[in-house]
Amino acid sequence: MRLLLDENLSESLLRRLADAFPESAHVRAALGDGAADERVWQFARDRGFILVTLDEDFERLSIARGAPPKVVWLGLHNAGNAEIAALLQNRAESIARFVADPDAAFLALRGKA
Repeated sequence: MRLLLDENLSESLLRRLADAFPESAHVRAALGDGAADERVWQFARDRGFILVTLDEDFERLSIARGAPPKVVWLGLHNAGNAEIAALLQNRAESIARFVADPDAAFLALRGKA
């Protein structure tokens, strides 16, 4: 599973997630600062990434368009990198089931890891 971390998430998360989610990428590294949501969406779709975000705009896109890309929304407010990384690592199995479900397009992960 390859994640594409939205720009509202830290690039340093990639190191913390490398074991569970190898070959993941960050929007800033791939598309630069301030990439429009539409461009991020297309990049994730065209390259087979799972888009991970704190941005609710991608929920609306997911509902309107469906997958791909699949979207994982993190319902964590004011969370540090350690908490975000732990949530994704601890829910890796749930994310894998979500990715395998052909009908699923959006996954909300909330709360503590």
